[in-house]
Amino acid sequence: MTSLWLDGREPIRSDSLEGDSCDDVVVGAGLTGLMTALLLSRSGRGVVVLEAREVGAVTTGNTTGKLSLLQGTKYTRLTSRHPESLVRAYVEANLEGQQWLLRYCEEHDVPVQRRPAVTYAPDDAQGLKAARDEHEAATAAGLGVRWADDLDVPFPHRGGTVLEDQAQLDPMDLLEALVESVRAEGGRIVTGARVQHVSRLRSPTVRLEDGRSIRCEHVILATGTPILDRGLYFAKLEPGRSYALAYDYPDAPELMMLSASGPTRSVRDAPATSGRALLIGGDGHVVGRTRSERAHLNRLRDWTAEYFPGAVETHHWSAQDYTSHDGVPYVGGMPRSLGKVYVATGYAKWGLTNGVAAALDITAQILDGRLRWADRMHHRVTRPRSALEPVRMNAGVAVSGLQHVLDAALRGRPETPPKEGTGEVGRSGVVPVGVSTVNGRTCAVQALCTHLGGVLAWNDAEKSWDCPLHGSRFSPTGEVLEGPATRALPRRGPDGPTP
Repeated sequence: MTSLWLDGREPIRSDSLEGDSCDDVVVGAGLTGLMTALLLSRSGRGVVVLEAREVGAVTTGNTTGKLSLLQGTKYTRLTSRHPESLVRAYVEANLEGQQWLLRYCEEHDVPVQRRPAVTYAPDDAQGLKAARDEHEAATAAGLGVRWADDLDVPFPHRGGTVLEDQAQLDPMDLLEALVESVRAEGGRIVTGARVQHVSRLRSPTVRLEDGRSIRCEHVILATGTPILDRGLYFAKLEPGRSYALAYDYPDAPELMMLSASGPTRSVRDAPATSGRALLIGGDGHVVGRTRSERAHLNRLRDWTAEYFPGAVETHHWSAQDYTSHDGVPYVGGMPRSLGKVYVATGYAKWGLTNGVAAALDITAQILDGRLRWADRMHHRVTRPRSALEPVRMNAGVAVSGLQHVLDAALRGRPETPPKEGTGEVGRSGVVPVGVSTVNGRTCAVQALCTHLGGVLAWNDAEKSWDCPLHGSRFSPTGEVLEGPATRALPRRGPDGPTP
């Protein structure tokens, strides 16, 4: 599963990791990480970006690329959980992030298409109420939205709230430009460098999987979800996986659309070598908690075939995002880190604006600056409904974890290898074992997440082992793909671990 943006691109070359110290280490080479590295480098600080895989390998390279202040039903949810001052601070943060990024794209010739953003009402009473509620909430938050009863699209709807002059882009065009800018300012970007630990908080030492280490003044964790457990963010975030498909379709609507009620449907167009592409997304779920990821993709395919007949699929992929318990991103110093470790997470699928805002915020904190909207967001006071949300989230974690343990206990290790492209979890003694066959290679791994021991589930769309507890994901051979886990799965042979 390769996104439209990543397909056909050569991985961005890696700098060498020279020396054992710098001013700041940024962990993660997505938008937040590269933006933070650029801002700190411009201030004269020595910055090293460490990326476990490749630039854009995780969320940024798989996003739908919408740069919008209208974000589905975001303002309805924020208004129900927070005072008006915080909701307006969220708008200010996203506006500053959006405008900074648009200026940067213009200065560096990154292509951007201006489009209206629409939160539309599906053709039912629930969808109409949700879209109307969002229209009112967005208006109260200071956005200049308008209501449209009829939208120029082929699928049933009851209108929607529209925000003009928003933007969309190819996120990898943006990351490539940011890499060049970071290097021009003296920063280094090292790929294939997985961070496993940060020690000695008064003078942080970042330790890599291969045994290397680097000392620094500050560490910025721009990893989707923090790879350190301090602050217990894994218990305050819900990991979600959603899907996207690209089609050759010359009549794609020139709108950035998102449904106000489920099942979620996202629609946008994009430039393509053959003319124009249609992007359809949505149908998300909590990571590792579905019977079949392929079924989610197929529901999107069926919907597209019904309303966009003749569209020819070219790509399909998925992405992982994290939602905070109260809908506001967590940005700032990690608890008990003495002001040395910073974190940015919980964008809830709106990372293009929130990621830039987070980079501006963290950079200001490191350089002893202040951002008015950031102060209001840091001192958020959540209403009782939000205060109970972590209880709900972790109750779901507990139920899901127990279910996977019971399922594994009822099955022994498969006597024959699974069919091509499939995986099964059973037990070998007391340890759950995951056996898969992908590209003709059968592999067995210990099916316990190396983060907190969740029993893994097989992802039949991406051919990966996914943790239903906190969203860590592993390749069929056990390598970490994403999530809070930092260590690979132990390989298992017939009688125990393989060498």
